[in-house]
Amino acid sequence: MLRLYVKATDLLDRLRNDKDGVVSFEYVIVASVVVIAVATAFGSGKTGAIESALSTGISNIVSYLPAAS
Repeated sequence: MLRLYVKATDLLDRLRNDKDGVVSFEYVIVASVVVIAVATAFGSGKTGAIESALSTGISNIVSYLPAAS
């Protein structure tokens, strides 16, 4: 257990001092925030605000199309 703690501490220390590692870690944070924002916008299942707006819009467009004969 002590070996794992020492390895983790060493890894975090190298990451803290490595500017490239910090930048890539920031990209991970930004990507996770984008994923959370998209998941929130679309919602889980068919309950999201965007799904509702798209469904209503498509229904309105279809209702204006002439019936196929």
